Amino acid sequence: MNKELIVNTSVGLIEIALLEDKKLVELHREKNDHAFSVGDIYVGKVKKIMQGINAAFVELGYERQAFLHYTDLSPHIRSLIKYTDLAIQSSEPDGYPLENVEQQEHISKSGKINNVLGTKPNVLVQILKEPIASKGPRLTCEISLPGRFVVLTPFNDVIAVSKKIVLQEERQRLFNIVNAIKPKNFGVIIRTAADNKSTADIHTDIIDLLAIWKNIQRNLKGISVPACIHTEQTKTNTILRDLLNYEFNKIVVNDRDMFRDMKDYIKKIAPEKLSILSLYSGSVPLFDELGITRQIKNSFGTNVSLPSGAYLCIEHTEALHVIDVNSGPLSISNSQEDTALKTNIEAAIEIARQLRLRDIGGIIVIDFVDMKLPQSRKQVYNAMSDFMKLDRARHTILPLSKFGLMQITRQRMKPELKINTSEACITCGGTGRVSSVYNLDSDIRNKIKILKGQGRRKLVLQVNPIVYAYLKKGWLFQSIGSKWQKEFKLQLKIIENHALGLIEYIFLDEHDEKIKF
Repeated sequence: MNKELIVNTSVGLIEIALLEDKKLVELHREKNDHAFSVGDIYVGKVKKIMQGINAAFVELGYERQAFLHYTDLSPHIRSLIKYTDLAIQSSEPDGYPLENVEQQEHISKSGKINNVLGTKPNVLVQILKEPIASKGPRLTCEISLPGRFVVLTPFNDVIAVSKKIVLQEERQRLFNIVNAIKPKNFGVIIRTAADNKSTADIHTDIIDLLAIWKNIQRNLKGISVPACIHTEQTKTNTILRDLLNYEFNKIVVNDRDMFRDMKDYIKKIAPEKLSILSLYSGSVPLFDELGITRQIKNSFGTNVSLPSGAYLCIEHTEALHVIDVNSGPLSISNSQEDTALKTNIEAAIEIARQLRLRDIGGIIVIDFVDMKLPQSRKQVYNAMSDFMKLDRARHTILPLSKFGLMQITRQRMKPELKINTSEACITCGGTGRVSSVYNLDSDIRNKIKILKGQGRRKLVLQVNPIVYAYLKKGWLFQSIGSKWQKEFKLQLKIIENHALGLIEYIFLDEHDEKIKF
C-alpha cells in the first residue's frame, strides 16, 4: 500500500490529508489559535469536587474548566501530587528530579475522588480529549510521552510490550533492552514499531523522551498555577512519528517554514525517508492540484455514493451515528442474497474509510441490507473487522443482529470533522437568480486595468472552472483572456480553482501573493 501525506497551510489553518493508494482516508484540520491539543500537559488547580459522579473540575486557565474522572486518576496520583508541589517549590537549576521522589501508597480502583483530591491540590494533568460541543477538555493523570518506538510513563515504573509483537523471543529481547536503561520511577511501553529495532534506536528514543521530561521539570519550577508546561508537537509531526514507514512514498507541503521543520524532524527519526519530502510551489492550490478537494466534496455529506450504484446515508444524533446502506437501482446478481452480500461488503469498505475520514466517535449503528443466511452476516462482520484494522482509534465491533444491524464503538478524541459540501450562491443569497457572467467579464477587465495602472506586468487570475472555460473559449488570440493580454500588454495566466464560487476570483502577483483591492 502506498501512503502519501499532503500538508496544506493557509492563514490560521493547517490541513493534513493522508492518502492510501491515492484515496483520501484521513483529514485533519488544525487552527493556529487552538487552545487545547491532546497530549498537552498542564499544572491545574482542582476547583470543584462532584461526589455524585466521582469526578472533579480542574482550572487550566481557560473559559471552560476541564473534567477529571476518578477512573482517569493514576494509581500513583498521591506520588504525582507530592512531586508537583516539590517541583514547583524546587530551587534546583534543572528542576526537581523524579528519581528523588519516594513512591506513595497507591489508590484503589473503586475509591472516592474526594478522598484523593478533597484538599483541592495543584495537580499535573494531560489532555485526554479535546473540548467537544459545550464540554471542556477531559483530563488524565496517567502522564505519557510518546516516542516513535516507546512511550515513557513517569511515576509508573513498569515495562509493557505491545500485544501486536507476537514472537516471545522478540518480546523478551525488547524487555531486556528497556529494563537495562530505564531510569527509576519511569515506566516504558514498547510500541509495535520497535519490533526488530536495534538497541541504539530504542536507547535514542528513550533519551529523547527523557530530555522532554527534563524540560517539563524545569518548566514546573516556580510556576504560577494554572499553566501549560508542555505542548504536544504539531499534528503533522505526530502523524509522521506514528505512521512513517516503508509504505510512505510521498510527503508534500506548501509552506517553506513547515518544510524545513518537517525536514529536520524526518532527518531525526527516519533519515532514509528524506527523499520523499517535497515543497510545492505551484500557483494552483495544493489540494486542487492533487485532486483532494474533489475527494473531500465527494466524501462528505449525508449521502455517499458507492461504485456499484448503492449509497450510504449518514446521519447523527446527540448520542449516536446512524449509517443506512441502500442497494440503489443497480442489481449486482440475479440472487437477492448475493446482491445483498456484495453490496454490504462494498459498503463496509467505505464505512471503515468514512469513520476515519470524518473521525466519527462514540456509538455507530449500521443498518445493512437484509441478508437471510447466518454465513452471509458473518462474512460482513469479518470484512468490517479486516477493513477497520487500519484504524488507529480504539474500536469494538459487534456481529450483525438478526435485524441486520451492526454496532460499533469508536474512540472519540476530538469533535467529529464536519465539512459542508453544499454551496450557497454568493450573489443571489438563495433567491435562485445569479448575476450574468458577462458582468463578471467586465468586472475582471476593470480590475486588470487598475492593476496595469499600478505598474503590474505579470498577473495570475484564479477563477471558478466554469468561468475558466468561458474566459479561455476560442482559438489562441480569440479567447477573452488572450484579448486582455493583447489589450493591456501584460502577461496574464488564468487558472481554475475548484474552491472558488461561481463569480469569485483572485488575482496573484508575480510572487504568487494575493492582491487585495
